[in-house]
Amino acid sequence: MRKIAAVSAVAVALLANGLAGTGLGTAAAAQADAMKPMSLYAPSALVLTIESGTGDQASAVQRAVTLNCAPTPSGTHPAPAEACAELKRAQGDFAALAAPGAPHLCTQLWNPVTVRADGVWNGKRVSHVQTYGNSCMKDAGSEAVFNF
Repeated sequence: MRKIAAVSAVAVALLANGLAGTGLGTAAAAQADAMKPMSLYAPSALVLTIESGTGDQASAVQRAVTLNCAPTPSGTHPAPAEACAELKRAQGDFAALAAPGAPHLCTQLWNPVTVRADGVWNGKRVSHVQTYGNSCMKDAGSEAVFNF
């Protein structure tokens, strides 16, 4: 029995070497790679957080959500379709986010809130941090993206 197992192992090795020499082994590998599904969409997956304070090391994360925008809006964000649409209008520029519509009237109370966005937008790495004077000002800065 041991001779049969040894001969089988040698036969498999010779067969593999023989196929590799003919190019059939590499053709099969190339065909397997071609069968892998490829996405038509650039990845857009973000982690969004809201922290109390100015975003320093002592700040505690109050809330965090995930937001995926391609191929369809999803994630733990409560309004992924609206948030993805808002980001698309801003071309992924978080600094350009501004809530349309009526202007917000906010108090001048200093109770800072920091928002963060980390991840990938349309295949490009993004990292955005912005501190607002209070949560009203944060809400005025974005219609959907940071409203969770």
